[in-house]
Amino acid sequence: MDTRHCMSAIARLAVAALAAAATTVAAADLTLKLATGAPKGSVFHRVLQDMCEKWRAAEGPNARCIIYTDSVQGSESETVRRMRVGQLQASMISMTGLSEIDPSVGVMQFIPLAFRSWEEVDYVREKLRPDLESRLRAKGFTVLFWGEGGWVHFFSKAPLTMPEQFKSGRMFAWAGNNAQVDLMKSLGYRPVVLEITDILPSLQTGMIDIVPAPPVWAMVVQLDRPAPYMLRVNWAPIVGAVVVTTKTLDAMSPAGRTALLAAAAGAGETLRAQRAARDDETIKALQQRGLKVQTPTPEVTQAWDALARKAWPIVRGGLVPADTFDEVQRLLAEYRKGGK
Repeated sequence: MDTRHCMSAIARLAVAALAAAATTVAAADLTLKLATGAPKGSVFHRVLQDMCEKWRAAEGPNARCIIYTDSVQGSESETVRRMRVGQLQASMISMTGLSEIDPSVGVMQFIPLAFRSWEEVDYVREKLRPDLESRLRAKGFTVLFWGEGGWVHFFSKAPLTMPEQFKSGRMFAWAGNNAQVDLMKSLGYRPVVLEITDILPSLQTGMIDIVPAPPVWAMVVQLDRPAPYMLRVNWAPIVGAVVVTTKTLDAMSPAGRTALLAAAAGAGETLRAQRAARDDETIKALQQRGLKVQTPTPEVTQAWDALARKAWPIVRGGLVPADTFDEVQRLLAEYRKGGK
C-alpha cells in the first residue's frame, strides 16, 4: 500500500473512531425532558419521578431527567409542538394533547357520558390500544403507559344541577381544542378558552364561573375555594398517556430503553390500582374542607343523559372520527351484553 492510500485509510479510521466516540458521549449525556400539567408533588408527579430515576440509573451516570410540572411548558398542544421540534422529549398528556398527534385517540375522552365505569374504559381501550398506539407511532411518538386522572365533575360558584342552569355561567374550555369549544357553543353554553394555569385567577376575578375537572386536580390547586359546589356527574373520564418521541427512545442504550419501558409499565399499574379510591377519598377530603357535593336525582341524571345524546351526533365526525366513534359504541354494547 502506498503512503497516500495508507494515510487515507488512517484518516477514515480516525473519523469512524471520532463518530463512535461522539455517539457514545451523546448517549451517555442523554437528557430526557418531560412535561406535564400535573401539579408538583401529586401522585402523577411522583410516579413520573420514580420512572425517570429507574431509567437514569440504567442509562448511565451522565443521563438526566427533568420533569416540568404545572403546565410550565405551556398547553398540551404546545408541549406536543415542543416535542416535535426537539425541545421536549416526553410528556404526560390527556386526550386533548394526544388528539393533536392523531384525532382518533380522542375517542376515549371526548364522548360525554359514554362510559359508566372504569372497567368499561379498560375494556374499550385494550381493544383499541394496538391501533391507537400504531397511529401515534406512525407520527413519531411511542406510548410509555396509559393512565387516568379521574372522572370529570362540574365545579361551580353556585349550586347548579340541571344542564340548563349551567348555560347562565361562563365555563372553562381547554385552549387549543377548537372543536370542543364549537361543541359547547352549539349546545348553548358559554365557553371561555383558557390555559390551565389561568383557571384559578379567572375564577377569582369572575371571568369564569364553572370548571369541569377531576377531583384530584381540584384538590391540589384548591379549585374548591372559589368554586365550592360540585355536581357529581361522571361526564367523561380523563384518559391520557405518557408519550416519548420515538427518536429519543431509539437514542437510548438497550439497558436504558428496557428499564424505561419496565418502569413505565409499573407506573401505569400504580395509577390504575389507585384511581377508583383516589376519586372517592379526594371528594371526602374536599367535603371536609367545605365542598358541597350535589348528587344528581333521577330527574337530573335523565336531563344530562339527554344532553349527552344530543351532543353525540356533533362529536361523531367532529371531535372524533366517525368510524372510531362507531367502534367505541360497538365495543361498549359488546361489553354490556356480556353482563359485565
